[in-house]
Amino acid sequence: MKGFKFMRRMGKLRNSEETSAGSGAAGQQGNSTASETRVFHPETKPRRLRRSWIVATAGLVLLTTFLVGAEKKHVAANTVTYYKVLVKGEEIGTLSQESDLNKLFEAKRREYQLKYPDSVMVLQTSGITTEALEAYKPEIDSEATLDKLDGMLKAYAVGVELTVDGKSLGIVKDQETAAAVLEAVKAHYTPQAAATDAKLMKTAAKTTAASANADIVESAAIREEVSIVPVKADPNKVLSVEDAVKVLTEGKEEPLVYSVQEGDTVSAIASRFQITQADIFRNNPAVKELSLQIGDQLQLTVPQPDLTVVTVEQVSEQVVTEPEVIVRKSDQLAAGKRKVVRAGQTGLKTMQYRLTKENGLVVKEEWLGQTVVKASLPEVVYSGTKVVGEGTGMFAWPVTGATISSSYGERWGRAHKGLDIVSGNRTIKAADAGTVSFAGVQSGYGNVVIVNHNNGYVTYYGHLSRISVSVGQKLGQGSQIGIMGSTGRSTGTHLHFEIRKNGTAVNPMKYLK
Repeated sequence: MKGFKFMRRMGKLRNSEETSAGSGAAGQQGNSTASETRVFHPETKPRRLRRSWIVATAGLVLLTTFLVGAEKKHVAANTVTYYKVLVKGEEIGTLSQESDLNKLFEAKRREYQLKYPDSVMVLQTSGITTEALEAYKPEIDSEATLDKLDGMLKAYAVGVELTVDGKSLGIVKDQETAAAVLEAVKAHYTPQAAATDAKLMKTAAKTTAASANADIVESAAIREEVSIVPVKADPNKVLSVEDAVKVLTEGKEEPLVYSVQEGDTVSAIASRFQITQADIFRNNPAVKELSLQIGDQLQLTVPQPDLTVVTVEQVSEQVVTEPEVIVRKSDQLAAGKRKVVRAGQTGLKTMQYRLTKENGLVVKEEWLGQTVVKASLPEVVYSGTKVVGEGTGMFAWPVTGATISSSYGERWGRAHKGLDIVSGNRTIKAADAGTVSFAGVQSGYGNVVIVNHNNGYVTYYGHLSRISVSVGQKLGQGSQIGIMGSTGRSTGTHLHFEIRKNGTAVNPMKYLK
């Protein structure tokens, strides 16, 4: 406005000068007096006008420059830098300070870490970018932008996945946790008394009783090759060591065809697979407890873990040994009469076995030997006469170089009435003197010889490939009976040997010397 007023004053000045000039010319015409006459140079009037115009123009230019400069300063003073926030290239809002974005990220990281303290959380910020802009008094809504972005931010847990043949078994926190899980899975199938730690082994060795009775784990290994791969995971799916071990040892229920083995019963099978007998009978309606035969196929639905832990263990058990019976002839007694002149005393021996297990179930049994802890005291008996075919009550091994492949009794999920014996020498001999009461084929036993020792004891020799005796034949201890084989319900060449006392099966290891 000041500029416009200035221009108007300059215009009025020019008009007044022109008026004065005009009146001077008229006066000159009306007054001829020389002293009053004012003479102008022909170029004088235009020069004055040009000067005035130049001055006015310069002033206007200066004023305009001033105004433009002032306006620029005002605009510059009100021009700010702000930041446009983009998620995958799409604008979601603006921020006045870029540092507000980093503060939000840090706060969100802490929030997720507090929510999932057992996992290492990583905030997903990829795809979030900012673009710096400048504008005159821009409209910025940092709070709304941060709120919107807060709702969009997600995080994932850093973890490792355990897999077998490409199948996921579970996700845990890190490599160290994965290793701890696999060790815990192996320990799950290892006896609690196992002295695998060197320090425990050393301590156990100091005490004879402890070292004699302690089970020793020779090895424990996972059969499958487990891969451990880093992954980005949902924190809700990251398992603790305890949960991961539970998943890997319980497994999922799946169909299984089980082949009945020697010594199996329905109750033992149910206990071994942790199912009920009712489940077995429901899935196998034709099966009866008393008619269960070696090789029968049972349809089971049982939990089957994804990992197979193979353990090799040395175990020991103490067996009470029966006293040897020493029979002495006496012509003071009638034939067939016996008299005990000194009572015997039982002894004690420790039996050592090596067991191979898969997930706690015995798949192989080896007899390693025995140690006499306490020798038995023989019983002395007088017999009126020596009767051919009458046993002593003490038994020799029916084969030489014997190795036990399956022991007697209800142990390790099996019920077995005798011993399964293998040997490189397949000749079978009578364990004691007696009379052959049966020589032929019986269900389950195949070719079997039964010897009555005429003193309350009877021995069975099963699965023979050839029988060398006949019914009624009298045998001395060590007489040949037949050849080892695999007839009847048998899983391989071996001798099934039983001792029965008064009709009840007893542990042969109590009597064999």
